[in-house]
Amino acid sequence: MPTLQFCIHGGVIDVAPRLRQSLAGTGDRTRQARAGAGILGQPVRIGYRPRPMSSTVHDPAARASVLDFRGQMSLASRNRWAVRDIVEGLQLWPLARSLGWLDIRLRYRGSLLGPGWLTLSTGVMIVALGILYSTLFQIDIHQYLPFLALSQILWTFLAGMVSEGCTCFTQAEGMILAVRMPLFLHAVRTLVRNVLILAHNVLVLVAVYLYFHINPGWTALLSLPGMALWIVDMLAVCLLLGAFCARFRDVGPIVGSIMQIAFFLTPVIWQPEQLGPSRWMLPFNPFFSLLEVVRAPLLGVVPSHTVWKAALLFSGILCMVSWLFFVRARGRVPFWM
Repeated sequence: MPTLQFCIHGGVIDVAPRLRQSLAGTGDRTRQARAGAGILGQPVRIGYRPRPMSSTVHDPAARASVLDFRGQMSLASRNRWAVRDIVEGLQLWPLARSLGWLDIRLRYRGSLLGPGWLTLSTGVMIVALGILYSTLFQIDIHQYLPFLALSQILWTFLAGMVSEGCTCFTQAEGMILAVRMPLFLHAVRTLVRNVLILAHNVLVLVAVYLYFHINPGWTALLSLPGMALWIVDMLAVCLLLGAFCARFRDVGPIVGSIMQIAFFLTPVIWQPEQLGPSRWMLPFNPFFSLLEVVRAPLLGVVPSHTVWKAALLFSGILCMVSWLFFVRARGRVPFWM
């Protein structure tokens, strides 16, 4: 079978031995024409067979630029490329930070208060819900409103990350198709954007704590490991849902519906103590476990070992599934756009 080896600085074409023997030399032209017609009348297959570079390319610069046309990659190669993508994405942290801040500025471009609308709308909603549900649940507002404010702000961050994680690649379609950049950069960009929104909403929580004279003390430092766990989980969510939704666009609305159901099944507007004897079921809710490892210390309560074990278990499963899918789909995301 004829073979073809191509490099950037030149190429070598080896034709079939039958064609060389029939057309070489100074033999009878009629015999050459018949032999050539016999071969040229048949479909000629040109395949690629790698050769040692020393036998075809003698320029050292050309040796380093030989193209690799292998269609299948081993699992180890896929993992190496995925690790390289994450490392390069972390190295581009200043770019991701700038893009995240630019997204916030463009979202509120031409607005009078700008990002201040985030703080204002969150504060109005928390006060209204606090007065309403404290009356419905017959709970002292001094005890309920700080819990609601903290829960609502943290849930807004979680729900926003899941929702925007579904579109972190499709929203950056133009950049992905035009510029070669690590996909992990867009996950970090989504995280930065939502952290900035969280920072604006935290002002409401500070105001509520000051009004009700709440001081969680040194126990609040126990929320730092939970926040670190959140960062890892949110990046994993972006890589998983971003690639999956790039392939299947119907998954985004499905995820949105699931988050609405999870909001009512998770103690955000209602307190865990209201379940009574059925409270033992809460650690089986992954949203409760992840929410509680950050919320409880900020309320001056130490999370239980059961909650931490459940949170680490769900986080480990999420990261493992996200990594396996990202390794498989990383090279295909641009073709799904």
